[in-house]
Amino acid sequence: MHANVMRVFLIIFILLPSSNLIAQFTPEEIARRPDIEEFLNSAEIVRWEEIGEGVTKPFRVFLRRGDKEMKACWKNPSGIQFGFLEGWRYEIAAYRIDKLVGLNMIPPAVEREFNGKKGALSYWAENKYSLLKIVEQNIHIPPSVSAAVDRMKYITRAWDSLIANEDRTQQNVLYTEDWRTILIDHSRSFRSTKEFTRKLMFGEKGIKKSGEGKPFLFRTLPRIFVENIKRLTFEGIKQAVGDYLEDEEIRAVIVRRDLLLEAIEDMIRKQGEDKVLY
Repeated sequence: MHANVMRVFLIIFILLPSSNLIAQFTPEEIARRPDIEEFLNSAEIVRWEEIGEGVTKPFRVFLRRGDKEMKACWKNPSGIQFGFLEGWRYEIAAYRIDKLVGLNMIPPAVEREFNGKKGALSYWAENKYSLLKIVEQNIHIPPSVSAAVDRMKYITRAWDSLIANEDRTQQNVLYTEDWRTILIDHSRSFRSTKEFTRKLMFGEKGIKKSGEGKPFLFRTLPRIFVENIKRLTFEGIKQAVGDYLEDEEIRAVIVRRDLLLEAIEDMIRKQGEDKVLY
């Protein structure tokens, strides 16, 4: 096995419970990311259709080169829409930071012009359910995967806290047929105002609360994920995202990195490290 593929496999193995080896993107998919990015960048867009969901009016596009085809999602929100700051560049920044911290839950995304406009073109991750569908149709999560699904929920909350994603909804948390979690739609992320640098989105002191006023917690997290967050630097993020984030937005990520690590350390002091990290 190629050394890079082996390293990716080991990261995923650490990230997930050994009794339930359920990756998010599989090792094969992760190894193919450079090829997927290249295809998204250069393959011909042969047809498209409106998805009909979401306020950013995304398109499902179909790409082809020779006998190879791929589905993708294109969107280009920018500026204030419906009272929220939207940015298609944030989709690309989120994917690049996903790679930087070894999250492996966000589809590849590139900049691509479509119908004369610049936007983000994201790989269409095949899925069977959205969290919204699970809730509305009362779909039963098998007991064999429920612990892994819960762990991914907590990782998602920590991730959204890091990037200040204020638009995590039941509609943009997806599950594959074998219950791997895929995260989409990050155009309302990377906030840099005081509201989003004084508090995290989630956690005991988080901005988001339930209808009863209770916080949404990230109860347990993988050690490798936490260690990778500790290693984040302004320079490292800048190199990864290029011009897709402003310097102020990167500095806000670093501030939230520190808030997130403080929150995790507080959890460890109260509960014990073995109860928080795995």
